[in-house]
Amino acid sequence: MLRLSKKVQSLPPYLFLEIDKAKRKARQEGRDIIDLGIGDPDQPTPMHIIDALNQAARDPANHRYALDQGMPALRQAIASWYKARFNVNLAPDTQILPLIGSKEGIAHFPLAFLNAGDISLIPDPCYPPYKGGTILAGGSAHLMPLLEENNFLPDLKRIPFLARKKAKMIFVNYPNNPTNACASDGFYRELIDFAKRNKIIVISDLAYSEMVYDGYKARSLLEFPGAQDVVIEFHSLSKTYNMTGWRLGWASGNPRLIAALAKVKSNIDSGIFSAIQLAGVAALSTGQDFTAKMCQLYQERRDILVSGLQSLGWQVTKPKATFYLWIKIPGSSDSMSFASRLLKEADIVATPGVGFGRYGEGYIRMALTVPKERIREALERLKKIS
Repeated sequence: MLRLSKKVQSLPPYLFLEIDKAKRKARQEGRDIIDLGIGDPDQPTPMHIIDALNQAARDPANHRYALDQGMPALRQAIASWYKARFNVNLAPDTQILPLIGSKEGIAHFPLAFLNAGDISLIPDPCYPPYKGGTILAGGSAHLMPLLEENNFLPDLKRIPFLARKKAKMIFVNYPNNPTNACASDGFYRELIDFAKRNKIIVISDLAYSEMVYDGYKARSLLEFPGAQDVVIEFHSLSKTYNMTGWRLGWASGNPRLIAALAKVKSNIDSGIFSAIQLAGVAALSTGQDFTAKMCQLYQERRDILVSGLQSLGWQVTKPKATFYLWIKIPGSSDSMSFASRLLKEADIVATPGVGFGRYGEGYIRMALTVPKERIREALERLKKIS
């Protein structure tokens, strides 16, 4: 009998696959499902990006293996975007690495630095690849609770001495998935100082920086003094330009960290299809009007869902970033049971908080990635079971 490796056995089930199975089963039964689960934009990729892909895909020069480091044109476009958006100067050849989506880079990065017995400091709740990448690299996770009373920020002062000494890296993600929390400048300065004092790499997941509301503007950790000594930051075109299926992102920051990730990836993949890279160049040249339009769309949906849930007596506040609501479960139900009840009794898919970690218990996450009419329909269904 073949046995899975201990590393694979220790991986938790990937929550979104389990949700997708339940959702497909319900649809096969002919039920009208409103999917507020996975954060997958429902709007199309802008046509000029599709046109760029179409044109590039017809060029035989783009049909061969891509450069592992990414095309110079894409790396330069990323550098220009970072300069325009955050006023951060990055060297395209040494401080930027295109990725097959930011998820694979985040999951692969621990392979570059973790040995058996090393620790990753991981927020809980969190995006699952932080833990999965650590486990597959042979490391161990020390969980940092994200609690409402601390604005869903990790309390760095409460990390035990031994964990700090064994830690090689710390993951942060603001604007945050799943809690939608945002980090203050003071927290970022404290984090950089903490990382330098303890010789820890900071992994910043900035996938939701452009999904912001009510005048809020998210910052890059690389904006802060000293950050480029210890930080590698991951970004993605998925949410900003409705390109989740295209799988295109990047890492940027400290040259040594970028080079280490590049070495890992050179032994795993052969680069990104060149036509998709050229489409990425077109995406990064998109004006701010498109992003503003998408934020307005999500903000309208946010306001409808938040006010509707509040009218039902649910505890939920308006997020100023991401396209998620992080909602306290009414009553005493656990998150898995409550999510199952929503699917069974209201044909609504929501993500149970415990799927993001033990400190996500007591919450569910809802995504704003369905039209306003479907959100209103969801609220009508919830009225009937509340």
